[in-house]
This record gives sequence, C-alpha cells and structure tokens, in this order.
Amino acid sequence: MKPTKHFFLISIAVGCAAVLISCASTQSVSQNRESMLVASGFKVITPKTAAQKQKLQNLPAGSVTMMTKGKKKYYVFPDPAHNQAYVGGPKEYQIYQQMRADKKLAREDLQDAEMYQDTAMEWSVWGGGEGVWGPMGGPVPGGF
Repeated sequence: MKPTKHFFLISIAVGCAAVLISCASTQSVSQNRESMLVASGFKVITPKTAAQKQKLQNLPAGSVTMMTKGKKKYYVFPDPAHNQAYVGGPKEYQIYQQMRADKKLAREDLQDAEMYQDTAMEWSVWGGGEGVWGPMGGPVPGGF
C-alpha cells in the first residue's frame, strides 16, 4: 500500500473515532459525574428528615465533600435537584479519582487525535504525496 493511501486511511479512521467519541461525550457533565460516582461504588442516599435535607442543601454544589462521622470518613456529592446525595468511603473515593484521571487522559488523547486530524486535513495545501516530497519525505528534484 502506498504511503499516501496509508496516511489517508489513518486520517479517515482518526476522524471517525473523533466523531464517535464526541457523540458519546454529549452527555451532560453532571450525569457523567454521577455515573462515575455510582460506578466507583458510591451509594445513592435520599434524605428522609428535615435536618438531612437541610444538610444536603448546605453542601457545596458540584463537588465531593469529605465528612467525618465518628472515626469514619465519608465522601458526599450532593444532588439537591433530585433530593439525593452520593455517599462513599475512602476506597470508593479513590476509585472515583482514578476514573476521573483516566477520563482526563482519554480526553487529552482525543484532543491529540483531533489536532493530528486537523494537520492531516491541511496536507493537500502542501501538495502532499510522493510526487512532491519523495518516498522518504524529502523533496523530489524538480518537484517544488
């Protein structure tokens, strides 16, 4: 297979992957975070008393808060819109943090792929292909 065709096919594959990933990432940020919390082992708790509901309303929105009850640590993510909270221990929180780190790396990989795709799309501006640049990337005599 010629290098130009190989490069073209790789560009198409990267483009398709980027489209699929971007479609999958249209899920809202809060739903995604809540899904990761549940996948990490956090339990969904619904406050039953007025005091519990008040505590839920007082927690900072959009972030996980560490709380201590007795000698145990708990991590709580409030979802006041749905009158619930996601609660986990240190083990679940560690898993959640690892999932967030993995997702960040995956997002960075996607950005790199998109950057390379953009570069590939500009290849024609340079007159791409062996005819101009030669088989090893160097210019062909009289080609430019």
